[in-house]
Amino acid sequence: MEEPKETSKSALKKAEKQAKMAAAKAEKAAKQAALPVVGGKKGDDSKEVIGITVSKNTNFSQWYQELVLKAELVEYYSEISGFYILRPGAMYVWNVIRAWFQERIEEMGVEETNFPMFLSSKDHVEGFAPELAWVTKAGDKDLEVPVAVRPTSEAVMYPYYAKWIRSHRDLPFRLNQWNSVVRWEAKQTTPFLRAREFLWQEGHTAHLTEELATKEVLEILELYAGVYEQLLAVPVVRGKKTENEKFAGGYWTSTVEGYIPTNGRGIQGATSHCLGQNFSKMFDITVEDPDKKGDKLFVWQNSWGLSTRVIGVMVMLHSDDKGLVLPPRVAKTQVILIPVGLTAKTSAEDRASHAKKVEELYDTLKNAKVRTDVDNREGYTPGFKFADWELKGVPLRIEFGPKDAAKEVVSYARRDTGEKGTIPIAELATKVPELLETIQKALYDKADASFREHRLVLTDWSKVVPALDSRNVVIIPFCEAPACEERIKELTKSEEAQEGPDGQKQPSMGMKSLCIPFDQPEGLVKGETKCLNPECSQFAKSWVMFGRSY
Repeated sequence: MEEPKETSKSALKKAEKQAKMAAAKAEKAAKQAALPVVGGKKGDDSKEVIGITVSKNTNFSQWYQELVLKAELVEYYSEISGFYILRPGAMYVWNVIRAWFQERIEEMGVEETNFPMFLSSKDHVEGFAPELAWVTKAGDKDLEVPVAVRPTSEAVMYPYYAKWIRSHRDLPFRLNQWNSVVRWEAKQTTPFLRAREFLWQEGHTAHLTEELATKEVLEILELYAGVYEQLLAVPVVRGKKTENEKFAGGYWTSTVEGYIPTNGRGIQGATSHCLGQNFSKMFDITVEDPDKKGDKLFVWQNSWGLSTRVIGVMVMLHSDDKGLVLPPRVAKTQVILIPVGLTAKTSAEDRASHAKKVEELYDTLKNAKVRTDVDNREGYTPGFKFADWELKGVPLRIEFGPKDAAKEVVSYARRDTGEKGTIPIAELATKVPELLETIQKALYDKADASFREHRLVLTDWSKVVPALDSRNVVIIPFCEAPACEERIKELTKSEEAQEGPDGQKQPSMGMKSLCIPFDQPEGLVKGETKCLNPECSQFAKSWVMFGRSY
């Protein structure tokens, strides 16, 4: 075997040096993000406290970035900016979503696939050129033809759709893949909301007719609404994007739109696109017309995607100054069981007896299909444990001490409201699941009430900017013209400073269209109601929801 250019000894030194540099970076990042911790181990006289150091209402951006780090959802990847490590807590939420969604699309006949992550330089991805990440070297050799990392997969997949779809009998043709994509954002990156690499699913389907394609677009959109509303307790508005905001190259785009009350911004939740025949004509995906032998039909295509952004929306909406608040249906740990009331004077026999009772409680909850953990850490006060699990968002805390045992009850505290109470041990297997569902519904109801309160239907232009400055989204009569939409964005910029992505104050952005809600308010008369833009002379086509947004 030929001796390598670099000796094993020098390679080892190089590896050690790289490891030390990586460790130094990680240590620096850890120090910057370190949480002062208080009330930890018994006998610790430190004055530090566990938890978030800023308030959600005073510095939302810093609160959010501190929270996702300290609640152990992400870690910053110190080697390259804009990339994040998803920790097990975040991956659990994502995998619950994945399992729920995958089960339902399989029932629709969608099959799972996986395509390569690279695009050749000849492939054109409209709208993504500035964000493409290029690979120009393989080892120490320059590639003759550079390749790009996929920002989405139409250009990778559709040449093979043209190959595989030969007859109308092959339709509908439905594939979905779970993967990561890279979009080299030049803007400020934020965990989950805007990263240079993120996880998502992307479905790509082909149909014989527009009607069949439309039916699927709306079915998928309803599944996306289900992810938000049923799993994450996040209310959304279902609607259609305007021409300005639809997917580039698509026919029309449907969307679910959320709302963050702390800063009054709208946020796009997920999109389901009808691509029409635009891509099938581009990639020559045709079938023989079943009604006209010999004639060719370009298929109707859809694409639809949901990303790990959903986790960020959930975190921003529900969490508070104590830390993360998780809806029970997606919480890795739904109940944390904490033994209390044991002191230095408690005998070994009594400790063992109490530990056995705690184990029985754990078994009862586990058999009731409740995801439960026991905090048996030695040397930490109950107060420390309470704060630690509140930070991590566990929906329900159960405390069990000798006094509880004597009364044959457990004490509980809800993470969402702080409400406390007791549950008879004999009813634990039924009452705890019921309480978890109560928490799930309460989280949704609270968020839904807030969204409805801040979704204002306006017919007076003078009220639009004040409404935006008061952290509302607005629904206004709109002509849907792209040029008018751009002008509205300019007209609604505000002098009032607003927190930017980096936490610094900057002039407030103008509003943009979020969607044309499927659920239209009453009162708009086509051919009579004018577009609300005072500079526009056209009639309104629909009520359109606008807002400042992510």
